[in-house]
Amino acid sequence: MAERGKILVVDDDQDVRETLRDYFEHSGFEVFVAGDGAGMRKVLAARAVDLVLMDLSLPGEDGLTLTRELRSNYGIGIIMLTAAGQVVDRIVGLEMGADDYVAKPFEPRELLARVKSVLRRQGKGDPAAGLPTEPRPEIVKIGLCTLDLAAHRLYDASGEEIFLTSMEFDLLHAFATHPDRVLSRSQLLELAHQREGDVFDRSIDVRMARIRRKIEPDPEKPQVLKTVRGAGYIYVSGQRK
Repeated sequence: MAERGKILVVDDDQDVRETLRDYFEHSGFEVFVAGDGAGMRKVLAARAVDLVLMDLSLPGEDGLTLTRELRSNYGIGIIMLTAAGQVVDRIVGLEMGADDYVAKPFEPRELLARVKSVLRRQGKGDPAAGLPTEPRPEIVKIGLCTLDLAAHRLYDASGEEIFLTSMEFDLLHAFATHPDRVLSRSQLLELAHQREGDVFDRSIDVRMARIRRKIEPDPEKPQVLKTVRGAGYIYVSGQRK
């Protein structure tokens, strides 16, 4: 079976590590495992990894701390593995730059789908599961920033690249291809390939706040990505009179 990507599982439970290793290797991935932050760093020093499955409840350095470290130093996908009741930790993890989360106990097939989705948004994974092929503009102005849809990159007014997680890119892509149109949270979840998401979950709002900090001159008074109370969000392209 062709290799689909390289995954690092960081979990202090050996049974979980081995179960995920067996499942994802059977699904065509190359899998590495670590039980804590030190083990994670050892793997990353020796291997190129596409995505990390990060348990939040780790001894010593917790998963939130390690997620922040990963996002600061690596442009890789991060999916958090959280206990069912860890709502606050989940929100904090998304704010720190995680791409997605799955609550324990989880169904392996759901986790596999989430992994494929994150890798697909990064331009990796199955070729048949790639982005749509219909014609579309490749460069879009988002306020003072420039979004390169083909390269999955965002640049500020001076041409410096602004880091985006895969989910942040998908949200900007949704707005860029639907300018001056109110998009509800459920529509944004659908357009960002998050069909299993809960529209009442704060993940969309958390990610929107994070994106605004990257593109808005004053994130507290957004002029590019505006909130439409009770309806959703709208990208104001500047083309309307």
